[in-house]
Amino acid sequence: MGEYKRPVTEEDFEKNFKLKKPLMNATEVYYESSRCLYCYDAPCIQACPTGIDIPLFIKQLQTKNTEGAAKTIYDSNWLGNACGTVCPTGVLCEGACVYNHQDVPPLQIGRLQNYATTQVISKEKQLYTPGDDNGKKIAIIGAGPAGIACACELRVLGYQVTVYEAKEKPSGLTVYGIAPYKITNEEVLEEINYLQNQLGFVVKYNSPITKKEQLELLERSYDAIFLGVGLGKTSVLGLPGEDKKNVIGAVEFIEELRMKHHLLKVPNKVIVIGGGNTAMDAASEAARMGADEVILAYRRSKEEKGAYTFEYDLALSAGVKGMFNIAPVEITGEESATGVKFSKTHVVNGKLEEIEESEFVISCDLVIKATGQAKQKSFFDLIPDLEIDAKSRIIVKEDTNQTSNPKYFAGGDAINGGAEVVNGAYDGKLAAKGIHQWLTK
Repeated sequence: MGEYKRPVTEEDFEKNFKLKKPLMNATEVYYESSRCLYCYDAPCIQACPTGIDIPLFIKQLQTKNTEGAAKTIYDSNWLGNACGTVCPTGVLCEGACVYNHQDVPPLQIGRLQNYATTQVISKEKQLYTPGDDNGKKIAIIGAGPAGIACACELRVLGYQVTVYEAKEKPSGLTVYGIAPYKITNEEVLEEINYLQNQLGFVVKYNSPITKKEQLELLERSYDAIFLGVGLGKTSVLGLPGEDKKNVIGAVEFIEELRMKHHLLKVPNKVIVIGGGNTAMDAASEAARMGADEVILAYRRSKEEKGAYTFEYDLALSAGVKGMFNIAPVEITGEESATGVKFSKTHVVNGKLEEIEESEFVISCDLVIKATGQAKQKSFFDLIPDLEIDAKSRIIVKEDTNQTSNPKYFAGGDAINGGAEVVNGAYDGKLAAKGIHQWLTK
């Protein structure tokens, strides 16, 4: 039996997916913020992709200026609340905290950030107003972190902004693709509503942009276009049997889980193929949904996995078993998958190779492929003169995020191939400034 009972009610689901970083109370905030050394040239600021003035907002919390602390955060990062919860703080700001050199636990920066921003969101405190209308209109494709950040920054600068989103909810993978024990749907959507109510950008949901004619209409109707389209579906592995019924991509599995909660039925034996953070999330979630056995299979060694160590540890604590140096060869079964055939691997002269005659089958009821997401190349091909690199990522100018087609700007996973929410938030803000610079030069 697994560590978790199968959730049959929403209450069960919430118990199994209890938040990893619960909200602090005022007393905890007071004591934790008092530990800050307010370092000169603070390494935590350098480690934050959006460059939040962390010592300043902690000082503001310490002096009970919660609103000021939230404004300091949002001035740098328009998704300050989500990032306070979902950022891998252990490898970013908290990982850079000087306390790490003294065997003292680092300051809990993410939870302090989450507290400050939650206070203003719950009380609907008005921190921003749109800039004076400058008569120019911008279209944003994709309401993910990059698109939302770009929209907020542009509204402050006085632009009219319309966001076109293919799905029915905003914030991309923040709501559709991050494990529920990191952040709830409600928290994500409350932050977007909070920003939208203050800044008044328009979001058109269920409005995918997939045709050349649609893009040409946007080009005629708007002064600039921002591409925040993220990545596509889980990449195809090219394995025999990959098209069987109970074989699913990790991103698609997590999305279904985020939307259905306890109504999603996860079978008893699950194999997750992959070694990145998404693989860890999918495995951890399958275990929390009551699967008896969840095996995480990765073709390289444990040390070479792409996932953060804390993500792997979290999966293990949920009852997941890790198997390394095994490569999938085939998905077995008739119409539905009944197992995965693996081959053992080793490294020869720096190259990963399968060991001859080492094949074996592990039986399962569900296969989850966490093997990266496909890029949106076919969409990019619809845009004239848009340069993409060999990995199908959009090439942009470093200081403005402008593409080779000057009317288009881009950010987030479309340019970095898949990074954190905080990177998307940074890109969107940078692109908004780039658009402003281009249209006012």
